[in-house]
Amino acid sequence: MAPSYSDLESDEYDETRPVFYIGQHDSSRTESLTDLQYGQILNAGFSFVTTPITNETFHKRIENLAASSITELQNSDIPSCHPDPIVPPLTIEDTTLFPSNYTGGLVAYSSPWIDLCSPNPVISSISRQVLNLEVSYANFCGVRSIVIPGPRHDAAKAGTGQGIAQFARAIQEAILVGTRVNFIIHLPMYREPGLEERVDLLLATGKSTNGIETREEIDLFSAWDSWHVIRSTCNYDARLSVALRIPHMLPEKELQTRWFAEPLQYLTFCPRAFQTNRTGHPSLTRHHQDLIMTYMRLKNAPYFLLCDVGPEVQDDPSTPEILSADNFPTLAEAAEQPAKTNQKLPQSNPYASYLRHVERQQEPLSALEQSTLANFQDWLQSPLQPLSDNLESITYEVFEGDPVKYNQYEGAITQALEEWSRDKKPTSSSSGAVVIAVAGSGRGPLVTRALKASETTGVPVEVWAVEKNPNAYVYLLRQNQRQWGGRVTVVKTDMRAWKGPLISGLAEDNPVYGNVDILVSELLGSFGDNELSPECLDGIQHVLAKPHGISIPKSYTAHLSPISTPRIHADISQRLPLDVNAFETPWVVRLFQLDFVAQRVPGHARFQQAWEFVHPLPQSTMDMVEARRSGGVVGGGGGSMAGGVGANDHNSRHCHLTFVCRARGIIHGLAGYFESVLYAPTAEGKEPVELSILPDMIDRKSKDMISWFPIFFPLKQPLYFPPDTELEVSMWRQTDDTKVWYEWMVEAFTWVGPKQRVKVGASEMCSSRKMACLM
Repeated sequence: MAPSYSDLESDEYDETRPVFYIGQHDSSRTESLTDLQYGQILNAGFSFVTTPITNETFHKRIENLAASSITELQNSDIPSCHPDPIVPPLTIEDTTLFPSNYTGGLVAYSSPWIDLCSPNPVISSISRQVLNLEVSYANFCGVRSIVIPGPRHDAAKAGTGQGIAQFARAIQEAILVGTRVNFIIHLPMYREPGLEERVDLLLATGKSTNGIETREEIDLFSAWDSWHVIRSTCNYDARLSVALRIPHMLPEKELQTRWFAEPLQYLTFCPRAFQTNRTGHPSLTRHHQDLIMTYMRLKNAPYFLLCDVGPEVQDDPSTPEILSADNFPTLAEAAEQPAKTNQKLPQSNPYASYLRHVERQQEPLSALEQSTLANFQDWLQSPLQPLSDNLESITYEVFEGDPVKYNQYEGAITQALEEWSRDKKPTSSSSGAVVIAVAGSGRGPLVTRALKASETTGVPVEVWAVEKNPNAYVYLLRQNQRQWGGRVTVVKTDMRAWKGPLISGLAEDNPVYGNVDILVSELLGSFGDNELSPECLDGIQHVLAKPHGISIPKSYTAHLSPISTPRIHADISQRLPLDVNAFETPWVVRLFQLDFVAQRVPGHARFQQAWEFVHPLPQSTMDMVEARRSGGVVGGGGGSMAGGVGANDHNSRHCHLTFVCRARGIIHGLAGYFESVLYAPTAEGKEPVELSILPDMIDRKSKDMISWFPIFFPLKQPLYFPPDTELEVSMWRQTDDTKVWYEWMVEAFTWVGPKQRVKVGASEMCSSRKMACLM
């Protein structure tokens, strides 16, 4: 006999792999489990189990009420004035669910026969009342979660739109009734025949209601559409999530990713989702296993719910025979009795055992995923303002924990020194050493890398560390004393006010300042320029030697992509009472549970460049900046924004990008990324040293770099769009010479002819001016 999956289990368990929590659901179960039956389920390999809230007695009572109410309505003289029937309260005959020690470990499953979508007002009203009764009672019993079977038809099908709205309205009301429970809507990934509930709806007659016919064309996104209506009606309530029925045939990746972005509580599998392997045991296809492994990488990974896979629970055994003193064996007689060898041990459920097997096949989480990346999944952080705020030591320490970034910087400095030496460029130091200034040194990691690059190349350097933070300045002095051997000159000043390396004289007595050959900075933000790198480097550019001076970074570009991210939208919505600017803040966040709605099509990439900044700027640009700042522009100042003279207008930007979306969907905002060229060698055959946080480029340019998470520009209201839509994204980088902010909006267009588009939606104009970065 071939070994089962449970036979392959090992005592060793790697805790670095995501843990599977597997539950059991029996659609034919009409009574709550006894203590003994509950134990049987747990012994079969399950972690939790579902329970009905009401029983068949209640079901029959409601059917009789519905039938009599419909008859009364039909016989009424004025049907529109006939009152809705009232469902009476629960009695002890209506349920076997009561508060107990293990009730908190049960998942309630509401009656699948109620029809919240019914066009018959009597049926829909009774169904809504039944749901509220069950929710209220489960809430009283201490149940933590309630699974509610979703609608069996979607709004995309003609004539069913009203039903979805009714369903959503009923869920919204139920959330108000169940104040301490989580609501989980049980929906199919798509309407694959056989995935629906097996129980007939209330007073269903004629054609079966158990699903669509196989000859009907399947709309893959219709079930997701229904979910979108439900959660939007409930305002993205944090207690509302999805139990997703996994089909036998997985759909295209676009739909899998769409559901990945949603708040998944359960992945549910019925026997039809499995196949039988060569040994006769249930198994899943490689595509199903890949989907599971992808979903289980979520910080809040979904649980598993196996439906109608057994085991069959046994009733409580009869009362055991009580032995009297007359028939109780003596010790000698008991010793002579043969040991029982036919004791029945609990059998592991083959489906649960297989999922345990899949659990052990997962790729282990790396140390980085466990400690840093998982904790920061979809966690909102306000962008840093290093110009107006003095950062704390722990913040610098987090930056320094990424060796990839500093390796790239060291590589860039190394190549710059090699080419400087090779081309015999003149230096700004009388000793012939290349003068390097690290602008915004923090605690000095780039200073250390500059010294290492000098040692690697053999090119002598003179290093200056410029830092405005008075606390970090003290730390730099200590580093120079203990780590750098006094080889670094530390200067406490805003880099924009620094006049350059002091060559002779005292700062108070006829000082003479020199120039810098290589200017190094790490002022880049998640969008490249959002921490005011352009403004800072403009302010210190005057110290750079001409014409050979090098800026590291040399350039950086900002990139955008529209995304769907329901969890983040819900998180921002919850902040509104305390943070009125939550939807006007560009958030730094490790985007993970998201859906990139745009497609890769010729001429329209999924990630598109918004703008670019290059350093150093041409002297003509710097001359115009000084002229505007001093009021020397003919016609006066004014600038592009009221109140400014336009001295920083050269750092304002605007972009208009077009993204193509094949399937219908929704966007909650824009994901922002950046790429940077730190140094571009002039020698042939040498690749530039780059940084990138673009999802499709990071592995090639700066693999495993974690210093920067993306930036998220939220929309105040999610924007729904139909199939074959073009999303037009407009964004501005604005400035009034004292601060910098962003403005953005999204418009949706669909084609109605070869040369004509129709606007089908648009967002508000969003602005971060109230949360601007101060210069």
